[in-house]
Amino acid sequence: MAKVITVALGGNAINKPGQKGTAEEQFENVRNTTKQIVKMIKKGHKIIITHGNGPQVGSILIQQEAGSDQVPPMTLDICGSQTQGQIGYMIQQSLGNEMKKEGINKTVVSLVTQVIVDRNDEAFQNPRKPVGPFFDEEHAKKMMKEKGETWIEDAGRGWRKVVPSPIPKGIVEIEAIKSLVDAGFIVVASGGGGIPVVINEDGTYTGVEAVIDKDRAGEVLAEEVNADILMILTDVPYAAINYGTPEQKNLEKVKLSEMKRYFAEGHFKAGSMGPKVEAAIKFVENGGEKAIIASLENALEALENDKGTVIIPD
Repeated sequence: MAKVITVALGGNAINKPGQKGTAEEQFENVRNTTKQIVKMIKKGHKIIITHGNGPQVGSILIQQEAGSDQVPPMTLDICGSQTQGQIGYMIQQSLGNEMKKEGINKTVVSLVTQVIVDRNDEAFQNPRKPVGPFFDEEHAKKMMKEKGETWIEDAGRGWRKVVPSPIPKGIVEIEAIKSLVDAGFIVVASGGGGIPVVINEDGTYTGVEAVIDKDRAGEVLAEEVNADILMILTDVPYAAINYGTPEQKNLEKVKLSEMKRYFAEGHFKAGSMGPKVEAAIKFVENGGEKAIIASLENALEALENDKGTVIIPD
């Protein structure tokens, strides 16, 4: 039976570890990714795609800094919007070409997507998300003094700017996304967690310097488009408890209450699997049919044969 599936692509779908991140490398990665997505489209499923943007926005911030004496640097929300266009273009072209090979007559649309956050979110008082390049302590202290930014020493590699990572509350363009999906388009939306915006007193929107977790935003997207399934594709085939120890256990089909218990016990790290499991739990908790965490290479098998971590209602 055809399903509405929100597919959240991890960083390895676009930029693999050890690569320089050239246009050629990224296109090749995206082409391989879209081959997996086409398998699901051939089965008749309606697909909404979202993706990360960490390496890409990091590169743009480096370029901004390097050229700041010649052209005015853009704010973080604008840099995020640039990556939505960049990655959306690669997915549109690659997926469109792959569908043509398979005789599928569908159009891919990338939507620059704004995601609403609360201006009173505690994250704005406690920025923790590192962004951009590493600098020395002198540069960091200069930025803190002159611009009021928050910087931290990051893992012994230098100093990085940190920004808020507020909770996503909703998607500004959600009605357009739903209309496009209903009309048969394949939609790429909410890339990089979306462009964070706050609602002003008069109902208008303003972008803010923040980064929304892409998995949390992907869950909101899945919920608001009434998806049947949230599929989070990453670089490992399963979520696991006791990860990296002799007692490691890969999780296959897991009931919601059991997954919530594992999450509460601290089995999933905040910087890696934690946000993915949190998003999967929330989606099923709020009425989703199931959530899947699987490797990109196993996407169709995970969907049809539960080859991955599948969270289901109790």
